[in-house]
Amino acid sequence: MLIKRAILFFSFLLPLSVPAQQQLTLEMAIDSALKNNFDIQIARNYAEISKVNNNYGVAGGLPSINASAGDKASMNSIRQEYSDGTNLTLNNNFGNTVNADITMSMVLFNGMKIYATKKRLEYLQQQGTLNLNQQIQNTIASVTMKYYDIVRQERYLGIIQSTIDISQKKYEIVSARQNVGLANDADLLQAQIDLNISEQNLNSQQVVVSQVKTELLELMGAKNFNRALIVDSTISVDMNIQLDSVSDFIKNNYQYLSAEQQIKISEQLLKEARAQRYPSLRLNAAYDFTYTQNTKGYTLRNQNLGPYAGLNLQIPIFNGNTARIQQKTAALNLNNARLEKESLLNNITSSAFTTYESYRSAVSSLKSQQNNFDLSAKLVDLVMQKFQLNQSTILDLKAAQQSYENAAYLLVNLQYQAKIAETELKRLSGNLK
Repeated sequence: MLIKRAILFFSFLLPLSVPAQQQLTLEMAIDSALKNNFDIQIARNYAEISKVNNNYGVAGGLPSINASAGDKASMNSIRQEYSDGTNLTLNNNFGNTVNADITMSMVLFNGMKIYATKKRLEYLQQQGTLNLNQQIQNTIASVTMKYYDIVRQERYLGIIQSTIDISQKKYEIVSARQNVGLANDADLLQAQIDLNISEQNLNSQQVVVSQVKTELLELMGAKNFNRALIVDSTISVDMNIQLDSVSDFIKNNYQYLSAEQQIKISEQLLKEARAQRYPSLRLNAAYDFTYTQNTKGYTLRNQNLGPYAGLNLQIPIFNGNTARIQQKTAALNLNNARLEKESLLNNITSSAFTTYESYRSAVSSLKSQQNNFDLSAKLVDLVMQKFQLNQSTILDLKAAQQSYENAAYLLVNLQYQAKIAETELKRLSGNLK
């Protein structure tokens, strides 16, 4: 019967089997994206950069040691006058100086700036990890939504195909009636137009399906976009999500946790700015070697060799108010970080509430819409039987067919809407696995 065929089409256990196509589950798509997605790779590199930078050397807490060497040759003319009245004149005096040294410099105190910088680097590393996890959550959500968009578009394809079957059957009946003089040309033309429109819609929908699959392959980081894919035909929805369970976990949102880290980072930047107003004490040490040789003069050879060490104290007095301005700027940035955190929490909470309303509406409508679809499919079958017996008009069949299409599209959209809302709620609460 026609109704059985329509229901089979709508069950979409017909993913246009082609030997070259590859069965792709949602888990496979997510695994591929986690390995190959460019945004995740970039976020992972940034997380690694923040990890590498988190050490005392970058913070300025380790000594700096340098070695240097040089060789200088010179040709001089010397003229000297002494207090006892004697004079010395030397022309073409060739000299050569060789020097080498190892120097060490280390900050002993700079207003606790090193400690503040090291803490900031630790927070940056933690923030890098949170940003990576946030990107992973966003990618999983994007892949999930795109995957089920393919399911939705292929279901549209199934609806159109079932519509073509109805239109084809209608055209065959009207054509047979016309051959025996029981149908007019207008009915035949209308049946042909309906069939042509359905076939055009099928072609257009096939293009849409192909485009959405290409977009999924891009999210997966695929390099071959000619791969044909078969996706699962069902949209499974978690029907038990409660608003309280989402609200309780909103502060697990990785973007919110990253905003908390930004406050800690800004606090350390303020401490670093304040440290510029304190004295700094530095230890300097070196081991020097110098050897000088002259061809003429009182000193023909001179050699120095040995270590030295000393302390350098620097007290800031005035630097054009730069330190004060930087401290004030850092304080304002800290205040902005706190405001951005509160604003983000407000936005996440608002988004979770509106998304839950969409989820609840879709879930509550699914059962009744499934019943509407079943009834509309039975109506098409009933009107088609009457049409075959010449007990209904072509307009009656067209109206029943349109009712079936609308019910089918609405059912698919409700399932997709519920799934997308479910995915977004889990992403907002940091529970998207």
